[in-house]
Amino acid sequence: MSRAVKQPVGQKRLTNIAVVKLKKAGKRFEVACYRNKVSDWRAGIERDLDEVLQTTAIFANVGKGVMAAKEDLLEAFGTTDEDKICLEILAKGELQVSDKERQAQQDNLFKDVASILADKTINPETSRPYTNTMLERALRDVHFNADPKRSAKQQALEVLPLLQARFPIQRARMRLKLQLPAQHQQALLDSLDAAGGVVEGIEQAGAHSVVVTQVEPGVFRELHVFMQDATQRQGRIEVLTAVNSSSSSSSSSRPAQQRQHPRVAAATAARDADSAAAGSGQRVLYARGCVADLPEEYATRKERFAELDQLQSGWQVELSSRGETVDAVFYSPAGTKVGTFAAARRQALAAHKAALNL
Repeated sequence: MSRAVKQPVGQKRLTNIAVVKLKKAGKRFEVACYRNKVSDWRAGIERDLDEVLQTTAIFANVGKGVMAAKEDLLEAFGTTDEDKICLEILAKGELQVSDKERQAQQDNLFKDVASILADKTINPETSRPYTNTMLERALRDVHFNADPKRSAKQQALEVLPLLQARFPIQRARMRLKLQLPAQHQQALLDSLDAAGGVVEGIEQAGAHSVVVTQVEPGVFRELHVFMQDATQRQGRIEVLTAVNSSSSSSSSSRPAQQRQHPRVAAATAARDADSAAAGSGQRVLYARGCVADLPEEYATRKERFAELDQLQSGWQVELSSRGETVDAVFYSPAGTKVGTFAAARRQALAAHKAALNL
């Protein structure tokens, strides 16, 4: 029985690669990259080109090891500088990924959408936020498929109506601080009244009024236009936080008359201003420490934040309250302040991907 004769191959085959290809001037050009590094480069996470490219050589076909002719490079790019050509191909080219990589990207994007929804929505029946796990299950129930070409935030806002059709869920209110000349205060209160806003307090700061209010997220643009136009750009708007959990419960427990008519009389305004000033001081509920050590009273948050340690161990969190709102600030294993859970998850995910490539 004859055996097939193996011919020696005089080429070193590239392995574990991702190919980025660009068609220009009727020719196809390809570069060989490390897996998972192209997306990091495009997102600005990775800045070292040597960590992205396996070689700066320009190929006509990476799989066959066929190099691009210099004449073709000059005709298509106007230069033979390989570094410049590689940068253009990385920026404009199409990334060829395997089915497993595509599925991994899809899963990560799906989790990002659920994470954003967890940060921005509440259950209106209990005024409490949902966990990531609950929202992931809800997204699957409405047959949501993440689109890799669009941002997670955009998709989270678009899928919300689908979730609302089947589950009790709504966007958490925004807590804003509005500062404007005192003569425009009544016009602002009228605008808030029409928009269904809830005024928490009013205080005077010299010739200016400072109004703390809760509004629906969709009203923010309207208020921003008012602060720019009606006050001749003398007004200032500041987002304090998204209102969920206990702060929403506090708002919903107020008398219906106050929720429907947020005008505050002078005596009431003074009392509310005092309480707002007293509540504006930040109080630490859980000093900076490990996520796993969060007390049981924060079990919902603990379950949500545990994903960080699964991706990259050593993350820390600090819980604090400003008034009745609980804020979480995250610190990376290196000790740097990252901020919100969504930002911390993105950084931990990037570190996890980098560790897999070592």
